[in-house]
Amino acid sequence: MPVGELFNPRSIALVGATDKSGWSISTLTNLRTHGFRGPVHLVNPRGGVVHGEQAFRGLSDIPGQVDLAYVMVPTTAVLSVLREGAKLGIRHYVILTAGFGETGPEGAALEAEIVGFARENDLTVLGPNGNGFINAAADVTPYGLPIPSPLLRGSVGVVLQSGALASSVLGFAQARNVGISLLTSMGNESLVTVTDVIDYLVDDPATRAIALFLESVRDPAAFSRAARRALLAGKPIVALKIGRSRLASRTAQAHTGALVGDDNVIDAAFRQLGVVRVRSLEDLIITAGLLAEVGPLPGPRIGVVTPSGGASEIIADRAEDEGLELPAFAPQTVARLREIVPAFGTVQNPLDVTGYVLIDRTLLGRALEAVTADPGVDAVMLLSDLPRLAPPDPAPVYATFAASAKRMAEAPMPVVVVSNVLTDVTEFGRSVQREAGFPYVAGGIEHGMHAIGAAVRWSRAYRAAVEAANGAVPAKAATITPAVEAASAPTVEPAVEAGTGVWAEHRAAALLSSAGIPVVPGELVHDEESAVAAAVGFGYPVVLKAAAEGLGHKSDIGGVRLGLSDARDVERAYREVVAAAAAVPGAGRVGALVQPQRGGGVELLAGVVRDPAWGLTLAVGLGGIWVEALRDTALRVLPVDAAEVRRALDELRGTALLRGARGTEPADLDAVAEVVARVAAFAESLGDDLESLEINPLLVRGSHVEALDALITWRG
Repeated sequence: MPVGELFNPRSIALVGATDKSGWSISTLTNLRTHGFRGPVHLVNPRGGVVHGEQAFRGLSDIPGQVDLAYVMVPTTAVLSVLREGAKLGIRHYVILTAGFGETGPEGAALEAEIVGFARENDLTVLGPNGNGFINAAADVTPYGLPIPSPLLRGSVGVVLQSGALASSVLGFAQARNVGISLLTSMGNESLVTVTDVIDYLVDDPATRAIALFLESVRDPAAFSRAARRALLAGKPIVALKIGRSRLASRTAQAHTGALVGDDNVIDAAFRQLGVVRVRSLEDLIITAGLLAEVGPLPGPRIGVVTPSGGASEIIADRAEDEGLELPAFAPQTVARLREIVPAFGTVQNPLDVTGYVLIDRTLLGRALEAVTADPGVDAVMLLSDLPRLAPPDPAPVYATFAASAKRMAEAPMPVVVVSNVLTDVTEFGRSVQREAGFPYVAGGIEHGMHAIGAAVRWSRAYRAAVEAANGAVPAKAATITPAVEAASAPTVEPAVEAGTGVWAEHRAAALLSSAGIPVVPGELVHDEESAVAAAVGFGYPVVLKAAAEGLGHKSDIGGVRLGLSDARDVERAYREVVAAAAAVPGAGRVGALVQPQRGGGVELLAGVVRDPAWGLTLAVGLGGIWVEALRDTALRVLPVDAAEVRRALDELRGTALLRGARGTEPADLDAVAEVVARVAAFAESLGDDLESLEINPLLVRGSHVEALDALITWRG
């Protein structure tokens, strides 16, 4: 839904204005004091004087056109306001009023009426149950809570699925000198959605970064499209997504269902879309502020300049946490720094220029100039606090910060400024930053390092997205592939009509084999003699497994026997596994599956499970009996191609095993990726009735890749 006109009205009517309402008082005050240049009309059914101004009895009494109606009337009166406004040609509404879908069935019915009427009459509605918005870039502030002064105009667009937190977020942004372009309190999202606002901000020239507070992603497909647009436009999205839960119990048959929780899927989807996920409101604003300031960073190699040895140690620790590199300085940089840093200092990265900065005010700036010339560094972090208190003569302070700002502006690489701790920027600090042209200062080492790490990861995703859009092959594989829908997955024709329940392993294995996926051979048998014959045919040793429809994890019931080396072993194993399976309630005809024993190599899990919101999701990781204990798994929302699977394999903690740890045979990771990508594509081809498809273990030995066990669960 286009929302450009909603956020840029030339005239506003406050419907339900009354001296008794703090919402009404705040909204009018915000419009009057923060620069709105158009007329603001007050509407009260009793007329008279409201907030010291003459009020109109209805929208029909207002002379001239009204672009936006800000609605504060009782719940049952909202629809009548929309009806009156629609007749007058008023197309845009903010509904502050609560008492709709958030309250239960009765409120939901009232909200449905509003939605139906709005759609029939082509109305744009923000809310209900929302505070409104602050379009700081255009000086339009129909917002129902007090806006603290000064309202800082800037380049961060903020979208919140929370009315109560909106003012706190705004206050924190202003305390850290982060200017906003637009802040929107979404309310119930009956018509205007988070995705609509993201689309607006992507096209908004005043916005350079987008900050989201999300309780839910209501339409993953629409969100994905908007996020890809933002990424390709070079506008970072930083998201604080709250709420964590596991998938419904219907996926419990597959190990994958225990590994793929709703929150983990959102993590994976956000990574693929280039959305930076944070865990706190502070990180939300600080990271968005930094990304709006610096844009893409060239790489993860960071040079650090600080006046503190202790801070250097903290920074080194946090850099490792964030996947940042602190390379040794080049010889020419070391030589230059030795001429600058006092003899009692140590020239290394991070660089502590020592407390001598209190004597020589140029020391930090000259060191910064040397480090930004280092050829082995992608960006530089400068630890610097804005001044808090104005001295009797502030001129030297302004001069020092202006000189530093000039050096940073002329530097051949980005310079990111971080303060020691998270404190409010004072009015004097704000004036120094403004007058000296000093860049944004990320608040505190903890949040600042997180923001730098996030900026590096987003930059990698941005470059990969642009290269993919231009048809280029990246010189180095990106960690994140944002174009989820654009992934060129292998084509696999559907091989079967949907089934029901849990398929026995031999059926699942046959289905996978029909799609060209390598599966260990096996023979289904129903007596001891046939089991022995099958074992002889394969050659000892063999594996024997219980086989029955609806039987999930066979090892959990004692239904698997390994390393059987002769006929007597096979006969005894057959009797034991059949008895174990027959004791399972609801088991149908029970037999056994005989397979040749495989050894060596590394066992992986490759599973696909259906997330209720995002759809089919791939989990790949270390498998076998340790899958849930180790939980070393990388996730991807489908579709994916082999290159994306290859990147997922590189994320595993156990990837060293695949690369040939301690002299073992290294795995052909490209061959593994091809097979897993084919499994994922085949899962997609099975249609909407597939609940999960899992191979565990998937044996990898050199270039040999083979499914040793399979489980397919159908919905219903």
